[in-house]
Amino acid sequence: MTAKKRIGTAAWAALAGAVSGGVFLGAAELVALLVAREAGPIIAVGSFVIDIVPRWAKEFAIQLFGSNDKLFLLASLGAAVFVAAAVAGMLELWRRWVGVALFAVAGIAAVVATVTRTGASPLAFLPATVGAIAGAVVLRLLIVRLRRWRDDSVESATAGVDRRRFLVLTSIAAAGAVVAGVGSRLGSAATSSIAAVRSALRLPAPASRVTVPAGAELDVPGISPLFTPNKDFYRVDTALTVPSVDPSTWRLTIDGMVEKRVELDFQDLLRMGLDEYSVTLTCVSNEVGGNLVGSARWLGVPVRDILALARPRRGADMVLSRSVDGFTAGTPLDALTDGKRDAILAVGMNGEPLPLEHGFPVRMVVPGLYGYVSATKWLTELKVTTFAADQAYWTPRGYSAKAPIKLSSRIDTPRVDKALAAGRTMIAGVAWAQTVGIRRVEVQIDGGAWREAKLSKPINADTWVQWSLDWDATPGTHTLGVRATDAAGRLQERKRAPIAPDGSSGWQQTLVRVG
Repeated sequence: MTAKKRIGTAAWAALAGAVSGGVFLGAAELVALLVAREAGPIIAVGSFVIDIVPRWAKEFAIQLFGSNDKLFLLASLGAAVFVAAAVAGMLELWRRWVGVALFAVAGIAAVVATVTRTGASPLAFLPATVGAIAGAVVLRLLIVRLRRWRDDSVESATAGVDRRRFLVLTSIAAAGAVVAGVGSRLGSAATSSIAAVRSALRLPAPASRVTVPAGAELDVPGISPLFTPNKDFYRVDTALTVPSVDPSTWRLTIDGMVEKRVELDFQDLLRMGLDEYSVTLTCVSNEVGGNLVGSARWLGVPVRDILALARPRRGADMVLSRSVDGFTAGTPLDALTDGKRDAILAVGMNGEPLPLEHGFPVRMVVPGLYGYVSATKWLTELKVTTFAADQAYWTPRGYSAKAPIKLSSRIDTPRVDKALAAGRTMIAGVAWAQTVGIRRVEVQIDGGAWREAKLSKPINADTWVQWSLDWDATPGTHTLGVRATDAAGRLQERKRAPIAPDGSSGWQQTLVRVG
């Protein structure tokens, strides 16, 4: 056999492997649609990867891709599947059953990743099992046809027949994989009514609403709005796909170190009465000057009222909240029972039911604590316990068990990536010190004296304030810095610290170009 023919045959074997990989995924997704929607292999393996990758890799992905980190992971896993399947095809051509064995190994790995997920159904093993079998069978059939085509001599009467059979079978398998995979995804979306349920949901009017005083929002182009629109609100969580939770079947369990185990449904929660709260949330992954922070008007019920139904026992100091996807957060019990802190179970956000990606139908919102220890989405359980007895999701991964939000400030405008015209302009941004409030924001230009900025009228101590400073910008490159002082008189920490183990710190500095 010539070298050219060997290379060509290897390329056809790689294609056969990739098509078989597509059959694996397509068949698995189709079975998942029928018996266990949470058990698609890509989602299961992706969730497993999220759980095991080191902290630095997660931080890098969040900083590089932001809210698109999960999309990148899914695309990377899909590409890896097809590359591995192509290699399996070439190995199967080289030695019988080696490629098939790789499909079996992949199937076993996918099954393990699936059945070990929190909330896995009894049939969760089935999609990956069927997918691996289907992919292996197709791979075997295609490589057998390819071998016959390869071994035929040019003069053989069957040479053209074997080539056509291989190409036809490959085309049919590829088309079947696409139809099964895409069709099952579309079928899952079509039969999932959660988005429609959310759209039709009408929440009761709150007993009290947030009062927004005059002057709470500055009229400065480029500054962050007082309330972050839902579509722009940051999203950082461990859910590779957004969980679908029907309010009609949602249940919240309060157990652990309590006098009485309590279970509430969605209507029970609504009957407790809703109020509106203004709270700024911050992700621990927010770098100095970062955008993983946002403010919203939340509709909800105080957590302390819910815990009071179960009556926590003496000695408890932590509440372990659990999401339907298995994520857990450990929140100090006193932060949830403090009558002066508006820790709530939220059902609404900015005048509408919670968006699906922000925890519909119920999530936690706790002022003053980073989200990883407080802001559990798709909430399903509150376990009253102790920090000594239980660990939340992020604690063994290098983050502090307790994490109050650090006093911070940010420059929104002017931006480093946009040239500024010379003349009078505004330097503006936001500052936050949840549960304490902001007393003062100061701006430094080119290392000069600190100048006090104008503050917006605060809504409350839990919501960021806007600030602005007039500046006569001269041509050239300038360095702008910002720092804040909270209502207790504490100056923002100047020393730079990374986001782990308990949030970044430092004064933001940025360069601006004036033309």
